[in-house]
Amino acid sequence: MAHKNKSNESPYKTRNRTGPRTHFGKHKKPEVIYELNEANDRLADIFHNHDFKLVNHAQRMKLAQFYRLLMQSQTKENFTRLLKLRDIAIKHFIDSLLILDHINLQFPLLDVGTGPGFPGIPLKIVIPDQKIILAEGVQKRVEFLKLVRSELDLPKLEIIGRNINSEFLYPVQGVITRAVEDISNTLGNVINCLELSGKVYFMKGPGVDPEIHKAIEAWGEYYSLDRDITYSLPKTPHQRRLVVFEKFKHREIEDQE
Repeated sequence: MAHKNKSNESPYKTRNRTGPRTHFGKHKKPEVIYELNEANDRLADIFHNHDFKLVNHAQRMKLAQFYRLLMQSQTKENFTRLLKLRDIAIKHFIDSLLILDHINLQFPLLDVGTGPGFPGIPLKIVIPDQKIILAEGVQKRVEFLKLVRSELDLPKLEIIGRNINSEFLYPVQGVITRAVEDISNTLGNVINCLELSGKVYFMKGPGVDPEIHKAIEAWGEYYSLDRDITYSLPKTPHQRRLVVFEKFKHREIEDQE
């Protein structure tokens, strides 16, 4: 199982680690779940107000469906700490998709530790013709992802119910993750499934430099740092780093007895 990096100041942490331990993992339920058309209209306003133009009407309607499924499931399961539509629109939807303004992703694309589907589901909605694989080790989330795939009719979307480690050999050209796992750990876990010239896209917070240096030191024989892009979510104070590593050398797989 992957070890989380507790020192990284990532905006993608799902638990408050500064408050009393009694609040860790507390299950909060949404106070309101908007009907589909109203959710779609509200998303349109939010996207417009934040200069976000990467989705069309049909794609925005699917994002509204995804919002409703997520909130309906949140009444029973603790899938997200974000419960207001505005927060979901900005910190989940815009955040997942804004990287398309900065890079061209490589496919098939493996979303490692996707949770309830971020960034993989929004990316699949916007890029329906490309193959995306969602990997998630928590069974309740896996069942939710299958529900989303069915309800939104998302083609070329595979769901793998397991944690990814170096024994995972499914060949992919790209790996993406918004999880808080240390960069070095992820590079090691995908070393045998990522093909040569394949890229790993890390969606991180601004304080990621120690992770980058550690990863270069640990994996410089196999990966090179390809991109390090600093940006912010439009019309918000939220800072982001998109760190991309490219694999240039295979590692020999040890024979298993």
